[in-house]
Amino acid sequence: MPLAAWQAVLDVNLTSAFLVSRAVVPAMIRRGRGKIINLCSLNCEISRPTIANYAAAKGGLKMLTRAMAVEWGRHGIRANGLGPGYIRTSLTVPVVADPDLAKHILARTPAGRWGEPSDLVGAAVFLAAPASDFVNGQILYVDGGLLAAL
Repeated sequence: MPLAAWQAVLDVNLTSAFLVSRAVVPAMIRRGRGKIINLCSLNCEISRPTIANYAAAKGGLKMLTRAMAVEWGRHGIRANGLGPGYIRTSLTVPVVADPDLAKHILARTPAGRWGEPSDLVGAAVFLAAPASDFVNGQILYVDGGLLAAL
């Protein structure tokens, strides 16, 4: 893997969350409250060939999310992650189109289907709502049961 490919994926998936949080957290501290929802992935927990940079970035984001929760929790800031499983999007077209990989994924997903972007909405609303005010430093996986079946 070229270093540029490694760095680009880390910048998009990890460094960006650090930079956005660094920009918004001072105002949250002044208000005494705030919610950070980082877009993690089931690849915080598992990986597969050819995605070492993505898995490393998402694993780092998981730990950054936990560190944010610990560091800023006393300021009323809750930092959590939303961890999608295999969701059918324009970015996952190559995975969906690979018959062997698609079969492998669906065989291990108890829901028996690909996730859709709409499957993430309820979890995101929960993490943003007052209902999750005592939830901090957690990753909420929306993966059709894939991680539970491992």
